[in-house]
Amino acid sequence: MFQYELHRAEHAELVRQAAAARLAREAVRAAKARRATGHQDPEGRVSADRKHFARAA
Repeated sequence: MFQYELHRAEHAELVRQAAAARLAREAVRAAKARRATGHQDPEGRVSADRKHFARAA
């Protein structure tokens, strides 16, 4: 019985580590995507000539 409990504990730890690694990869992927798009707001940016503004919320 002890070996079974030890196996279950080890399995749970491996599942936690895999979830943490998956979350870290997702965060890195999101950061790269944010940098690739220039992290623009969904509302848009003010144009360079300052005559046109993004739509109001």
